[in-house]
Amino acid sequence: MISIVCVYNDRKVLDKYLLKSLKNQTAKYELILVENINKNFKSASEALNYGANKANGNYLMFVHQDIDLNSNKWLEDVEEVLKSLNNLGIAGIAGKSKNGVVSNAKHGIPPIPAGKIQINNPTKVETVDECLSIIPGSVFKNFKYDEEICTDWHLYSVEYCLRVMKNNLDIFVIPNYIYHASAGYSISDSYFLIIENIMKKYQDDYKCIYTTLRNWNSSYPFFLQKYWYLFRLQISKFRRFLFRKWGIGYRFNI
Repeated sequence: MISIVCVYNDRKVLDKYLLKSLKNQTAKYELILVENINKNFKSASEALNYGANKANGNYLMFVHQDIDLNSNKWLEDVEEVLKSLNNLGIAGIAGKSKNGVVSNAKHGIPPIPAGKIQINNPTKVETVDECLSIIPGSVFKNFKYDEEICTDWHLYSVEYCLRVMKNNLDIFVIPNYIYHASAGYSISDSYFLIIENIMKKYQDDYKCIYTTLRNWNSSYPFFLQKYWYLFRLQISKFRRFLFRKWGIGYRFNI
């Protein structure tokens, strides 16, 4: 059984996407909703650890409120995929490999592909995206989300991937399709603080931190990478505007 843990701050969005797609699932599941409308939790790590402590499933699925599973058999199919994965540390529906973003998902309005690389089978990656990730309950007992490093709402799955990979567990993207209403480009000052702290924590373990937004290389000054990223982000937003307005430009990978 999968325990679904979702932190939400907008009940209408939650009802429209996640809860609607869970309504007729063929598989038994446990739903744990963590309400954060009044900002009772200061970080995703804190809120998700709180929700996970109530979970009883063999797998814990951490998912955003604006995810549509798009199939009544989604949980049933995914549970079969998860059972086939040996040495699983964490799985997601989008992730970053050394070759690019791996995902069959679509996101944004209008929907566009979330990944450059589409897959037919579970594929090993370096990290997975936070929008939806699944962790075996036996693994989560030993590795909680890091509330000291991930003090906001970004990169908690990235840090988790680095930690379990350091402990010789594998990271996968599964091929199951979902739709994520958000375009997934939200960023804030805290994002940069957290990624810098992650780089410091793992500087002796990884030369590069892979994320679905971009890669962060410990060989180069962080502030140069940060401002180069922000510059290219503005170009990317402009090209997405052109695509949505006139169907040109499509995506600009940053």
